[in-house]
Amino acid sequence: MAFEHSHYLPETFSEKLALFVTRVLKKTLNFFYGKHLAKRAMLLETVAAVPGMVAGIFNHLKALRRMKDDGGWIKELLDEADNERMHLMIFLKVTKPSIIERILVMALQFIFILVYGLIYLFSSKTAHRIVGYFEEEACNSYSEYISQIQAGLLPNPLAPSIAIKYYDLPDSASFLDVLVCIRDDEAEHRDKNHNIADLYKNNQLPEHQS
Repeated sequence: MAFEHSHYLPETFSEKLALFVTRVLKKTLNFFYGKHLAKRAMLLETVAAVPGMVAGIFNHLKALRRMKDDGGWIKELLDEADNERMHLMIFLKVTKPSIIERILVMALQFIFILVYGLIYLFSSKTAHRIVGYFEEEACNSYSEYISQIQAGLLPNPLAPSIAIKYYDLPDSASFLDVLVCIRDDEAEHRDKNHNIADLYKNNQLPEHQS
């Protein structure tokens, strides 16, 4: 399936708040590495690896508390978190961050875990909508990255071995091939989280989540 850009138009206050939070995060990331796309992507994935794990933990505890099967949600959320973690591992190989940059990564992770955890505790709907918007921005960022490589403005080295193994790419694969795979992942996470937020919004949660 060909990649498609999409944007969910906010309707309620919580959705407008979710979009506002996303834009604040975007401006924060751009403040550090706006023009350095690889390092900006590294910071992006630092934050992106958090929501799936936080949501998975909350749903795990909910399933234990209610003594109900989770319907597969926990695995989906944890798989999303692991996928984003692999994106981060790939960009760590590409950017080779300094000690100071690694400290920044850990600080952002810690702060976002606390903030996102509180949001998820009070409104799971808003939390998933935030991720949907965040993944929209991720798709935009990777599309920009891809376009600059295709235009010859940025180099297109061979794909790192970790990415070749993870995506089962040929040994001759380029970094551009990896970016296309990552953007496809982000589009899938975008649609999934917007769909979950819609289920909360329309009171259409599966029985095991109600």
